[in-house]
Amino acid sequence: MRALIETLLAVARSAANAILEVYERPFDVQLKGRREPVTAADRRANALICEALAERFPGVPIVAEESDPDTFRDFRSAPRVLFVDPLDGTREFIARNGEFAVMIGLLEGARAVAGAVLAPEARRGWVGALGVGAWRVEPDGQWVPIRASPVSDPGQARLVASRSHRSASLQRALVALGGASVRTLGSAGLKGAEVAQGTADAYVDTGAGTKRWDACAIDALVTAAGGRVTDARGTPIDYRGPGLANLRGLLVTNGLLHDAILTRLGSTPGS
Repeated sequence: MRALIETLLAVARSAANAILEVYERPFDVQLKGRREPVTAADRRANALICEALAERFPGVPIVAEESDPDTFRDFRSAPRVLFVDPLDGTREFIARNGEFAVMIGLLEGARAVAGAVLAPEARRGWVGALGVGAWRVEPDGQWVPIRASPVSDPGQARLVASRSHRSASLQRALVALGGASVRTLGSAGLKGAEVAQGTADAYVDTGAGTKRWDACAIDALVTAAGGRVTDARGTPIDYRGPGLANLRGLLVTNGLLHDAILTRLGSTPGS
């Protein structure tokens, strides 16, 4: 498993280099789907990652955000599946605030078992695998073991939430949670990394805007670090279920706070 996460990290790092080549120059922004932005960096990173993973994991379906869905049509019946967000936080990339990441997660059966998150501008990564552990990988290559926080009092919780997707329902939920602080951050991957390394205690998303490729890598990473990941109603993410959207949001915590936060979310009007 250590070799596996090293491989995922190496692929993510190659994609990060391609992303930075676009980031450092003027670039165009196009729209896709429901007016979601996309850039050449998204597409280049997607192609590079898929090519590298196909070589290293022959026969394993790759569910990637910018790929044609026909390329992974039968992924639900495969024993192993790779989920890829080549540029998580495209709005942050466009805003040039550095809060974007590359995310690669591996599913075995029903469980996310390994994941890599890499922040291209900071050149810092986070990796984890079930039964092995979790690490922050510094720009100089040092692997630092990480662990979710020991905070158990919801009133002392340090929360992270989306910078770009702040719905009324999320605002109500954050008020109901009543934590010690709320910090906004771009990429879902970076928010998950904050929980995994103990610099945040919970990441709350009550909306339906994230997809399976936003969840798989941080699911494996946070779980390996001792935390817990479910939807916002407490159900494990069904990576093989119909559709790819996380229609019931995401809840990523240090584990100790999970049930208490679920209770408070359940009491939120309109939750």
